[in-house]
Amino acid sequence: MFSKEESKKLRQDFWIAFGKSYPRKWILYNTKVKGLLFKFDFDVKRARVSMDVDTNNLEKRISLWEKLVSLKSIFIDDFWPEAIFDDSFYLENGKEISRIYLELHNVSIHDKNTWQETMQFLYLNMILLEDFFFEYKEIIDA
Repeated sequence: MFSKEESKKLRQDFWIAFGKSYPRKWILYNTKVKGLLFKFDFDVKRARVSMDVDTNNLEKRISLWEKLVSLKSIFIDDFWPEAIFDDSFYLENGKEISRIYLELHNVSIHDKNTWQETMQFLYLNMILLEDFFFEYKEIIDA
């Protein structure tokens, strides 16, 4: 078991190592599409790359989600065959969003032996997500 401070240090060390190993300016929160953002997550159980539809405007969320779902077959065929589309995903704080994501299981931010595998997973899948976004941005943002 790790103390809060040890866990925090491991998280910092991982993200610093990831940034040094895979230097790149990621889109993440800067999609320029209101309510659409990309995320990296890595905890003690899994790593995740996601595209989140996160807006307090329910009509906007539904509209944006419907556009993404209309591209689902292309997304799965050409980018993320294992993608999970979840129109009602609950964040830890209880907020409901819509999310498209991939997860890598059996990895832990507390286990440095899983870091390289996780870094490759995060990097490769975020690149594919960004490629999809750039190719279909006009449809998504219409």
